[in-house]
Amino acid sequence: MKRAIVTAAAALSLALAVAADARGIDVDKVNGSIHIESDQQAGDLSTVNGGIRVDTGGSAQKVSTVNGGIELGDRVTVDSVETVNGGIELGQGAHVARTVEAVNGHIELKQGAEVAGKASNVNGRISLDAAHVGGGIETVSGDIEIGANSRVEGGLLVDQPHGFSWGKSKNPRIVIGPHTVIDGTLDFRREVDLYVSDTAKVGAITGATANKFSGDHP
Repeated sequence: MKRAIVTAAAALSLALAVAADARGIDVDKVNGSIHIESDQQAGDLSTVNGGIRVDTGGSAQKVSTVNGGIELGDRVTVDSVETVNGGIELGQGAHVARTVEAVNGHIELKQGAEVAGKASNVNGRISLDAAHVGGGIETVSGDIEIGANSRVEGGLLVDQPHGFSWGKSKNPRIVIGPHTVIDGTLDFRREVDLYVSDTAKVGAITGATANKFSGDHP
């Protein structure tokens, strides 16, 4: 009986070790950047003061920082991405299984990049280049450019600012490019400058009037 228990315990330890190896190691810092090299697997990546970079073909689970940018190379796969002060860039064919969130920083998706959940920030430009977002796009003060041949499910939301502000802020500039598709409502709760390509397909628009344009840019 005792031997059976020891054998079972050894098997469990081996299984946990294999699972940890498949997931990759977690990296947790307070000060300093994190760099995962090409084609390497990692677990959760977290730092407070520093950027995070995952090179081409790498993978990770949750990727988060407070003060720093996050850069995912081509064909990188991660679970989620989050920063407070810093931009987020997804390379060609990069895939995020859940959400991409920033507070003060831009969000950029290059060709073929995909976010299965929501992409959101408060301040900073959000841009897609023939990319896909499955859970909607949200901002407060950032410009949005949905580049040609992109697709967004879940609509767009530009929310109204909350709290005290000095004077009138610049209107966010929203551009919906050629041959893009946006499923869901385009909900504007503050004044924006909205430009929609005459070849784009979009859902209902509330809170703004679309300025139609032809060609690549308005």
